[in-house]
Amino acid sequence: MTDSIKQVAITGGTHGNELTGVHLVKHWSKCPEEVNRGSFETELHITNPEANAEVRRYIDQDLNRQFSEKDLNNPDLNGCEQKRAKVLNELLGPKEDPRVDFVIDLHTTTANMGMSLIFNTDDPLVVGMAFYIKQKMPEATLFFNPSDRMKDNFLTSIGRLNGFLIEVGPISQGLLNYQVYKDTHTAVMHALDYLELRNTGQAIDLSKQQEGYRFVEKISLPENSDGEITAMIHPNLQNKDYQEINPGDPLFMTLGGETIPYEGDKTVYGAFINEAAYYDQHVGLSYMEKVSIELKNS
Repeated sequence: MTDSIKQVAITGGTHGNELTGVHLVKHWSKCPEEVNRGSFETELHITNPEANAEVRRYIDQDLNRQFSEKDLNNPDLNGCEQKRAKVLNELLGPKEDPRVDFVIDLHTTTANMGMSLIFNTDDPLVVGMAFYIKQKMPEATLFFNPSDRMKDNFLTSIGRLNGFLIEVGPISQGLLNYQVYKDTHTAVMHALDYLELRNTGQAIDLSKQQEGYRFVEKISLPENSDGEITAMIHPNLQNKDYQEINPGDPLFMTLGGETIPYEGDKTVYGAFINEAAYYDQHVGLSYMEKVSIELKNS
């Protein structure tokens, strides 16, 4: 059985223009009784205050891509977010021997992904948390992308158990939306309740398998030889996150109105479709595969 959880960090504003997490952290700082539980301590952090002050996703580079062990130990990485990652690693980690057991990082998306629960490990405690929240919030989607914690570059990987990312959308960058705020708040409460139940040895009746999605690859928007975008997400695909994309289905539409179909030979599922945050890289969507996620014995 996984050791008990003693220290939990809730983080918001890893992307400075995603305000839901920022304002939840501020709210809980004034109302700590909402996140306090008897068997562990909960701490709260706004993780990218510089970007948040400017309502920008990042200043120099995406903070949520700076936490691999290699990058954290590279003194030559001196961008704003690279330095901030090192500060957070000292505060919550170090990654090699974390002070914090578990990180719950709060995000939003401009894509129509609803409540997405993103986790990068098959540890039974983490998978159990995803299953527990989905049991309470059946509309949630499980986004399972297992990786090596030391190589993982997400903020959540600083925690001993490679943590948990709650991503809710759609919502425009730089805005608050009550339903998104409320749903994120509710999911965090379930997450903390689950950890309390686990720590205190109470029975939790969970299914042993759940359907979810695993990341396959990012798909770029079509470009010309000068690197300029020449097509956009096809209207038939817009807002269709987690729905089937079959061979031959419309994928992009050119600026001149011509359809570019999906040319793969197997069904995939879209996520982060037309995500505004990825336009700096000209990424149109991610391909996902549907998977069965197993809750192993702990």
